[in-house]
Amino acid sequence: MKQRICILLLGCVCSMQWISAQKKFPQYESDVYVSKSGDSLLYRSLKPENVAEGKTYPLVLFLHGAGERGSDNEKQLFHGGMLFTNPVNRTQYPAFVLFPQCPEDRYWPTPLRPDGFKDGNPFPIDTEISRPLALVKELLDRTMAEYPVDPRRVYVMGLSMGGMGTFDLVCRYPDLFAAAIPICGGIHTGRLEKLVTSTKFRIYHGDSDSVVPVEFSREAYLALKKAGIEAEYIEFPGVDHGSWYPAFSQPDYLSWLFGQRKPDGGGL
Repeated sequence: MKQRICILLLGCVCSMQWISAQKKFPQYESDVYVSKSGDSLLYRSLKPENVAEGKTYPLVLFLHGAGERGSDNEKQLFHGGMLFTNPVNRTQYPAFVLFPQCPEDRYWPTPLRPDGFKDGNPFPIDTEISRPLALVKELLDRTMAEYPVDPRRVYVMGLSMGGMGTFDLVCRYPDLFAAAIPICGGIHTGRLEKLVTSTKFRIYHGDSDSVVPVEFSREAYLALKKAGIEAEYIEFPGVDHGSWYPAFSQPDYLSWLFGQRKPDGGGL
């Protein structure tokens, strides 16, 4: 009897969370991706308001930060979700958008969270892809196969842990993305120095970041330029870790993103 009551209570809590998420972000569909091996990934998705027959649309993958990890399938929308539901933006930039959610005990860019960021760059130069990020890639592949996505206009962006995941995905799949926006992220620069890609980068960071050192983005920018990759770096004076706030407020934030296209044929 007690077990039955617990199951009913759990069902009520899950239903309340789902209703709450729908109220705050009703435009985003709530779903779960299940891999062939049975692993699951929570995600929210947004489609263009009107999908015209025979037309293809951009796809944006958004990777949230460590504070939005969990199992509510809602927190990952708190930073960035409104960017794509703003009615002006949604009309001007119709797109498919994915917001996956990383589990509480996992990390986007590495199988385990680095011990810390105060003693230099902690990122490994060679490591297996984390399970959550592998599932993100599978979800991305399925979305591109099932919907009219323009393969020349696939974008990735992320903040903090998600900025690190953004760098990681481009390094692993250099022919996939037209543009990448890592915000207050980081990566082992040795991976960028040998990277060959047509992906265009726009990097943001606050120079007073007390969580992820600004040096990570500075070093990443220099490594990209050394590799001959097109990159911009925008640093916000006096801004701490929340550099996504001024980044999202840049007048050309979305116009720059949606203006990027891979060369015909998808290569360099």
